[in-house]
Amino acid sequence: MQCDRAVADVFGFHALQLGMPSLNALQNNRIPYRWLGCDRLPTVNTLGSGVLLTASHALPLADGSLDLVVLPHTLELSSDPHATLREVERVLVPEGRLVILGFNPTSLWGIKPRWHQGAQDLGQPIGQWRLRDWLKLLSFEVASNQLGCYRPAFRSERWLQRMAWMDTAGARWWPILGAAYCMVAIKRVRGMRLMGPAWKRSAARQARAVTTASKGME
Repeated sequence: MQCDRAVADVFGFHALQLGMPSLNALQNNRIPYRWLGCDRLPTVNTLGSGVLLTASHALPLADGSLDLVVLPHTLELSSDPHATLREVERVLVPEGRLVILGFNPTSLWGIKPRWHQGAQDLGQPIGQWRLRDWLKLLSFEVASNQLGCYRPAFRSERWLQRMAWMDTAGARWWPILGAAYCMVAIKRVRGMRLMGPAWKRSAARQARAVTTASKGME
């Protein structure tokens, strides 16, 4: 699964999956403190971690408190996806990772007039290029974007198996037409620079002070 690979090498202390409690999008991540955020108590919590009751556009978290946020179709179901992204940007640390799962309207699935998965309404899909523009305005840098699922959305398992060859062919011949995407973005902070350990700067200042004193004694 693309999401498993996207979160595997993200390190830190705090991670949040916002929405879709039936999917454990953080199962392949090793961050010690992981939370599930949703607007009501879930009947199923596959994360097996703490539940944070919250609206996606108003997170009760401090600025720069999370190292990783995963949005599994959260923007598609949000009444205000822009506000949700702004909140995610606020709570992420500089260089924090954001993983977004979404459906691609420019695909074979996109010809369907309504988006459903069983009885669950999956909301309004957001195109990947439109999403890139939103992220750029919030100073995110898109690190990767993987698409998959090229077979039509048949309800029949028999026809899904018959069209399985399309997943291999699609990835090779028409990769931008995958029905689902997994986009990874990094929060960039302008003007931020990495600083060395404090003891190195202190040692350098002491060395300069000794040199100056020695010159004065000659």
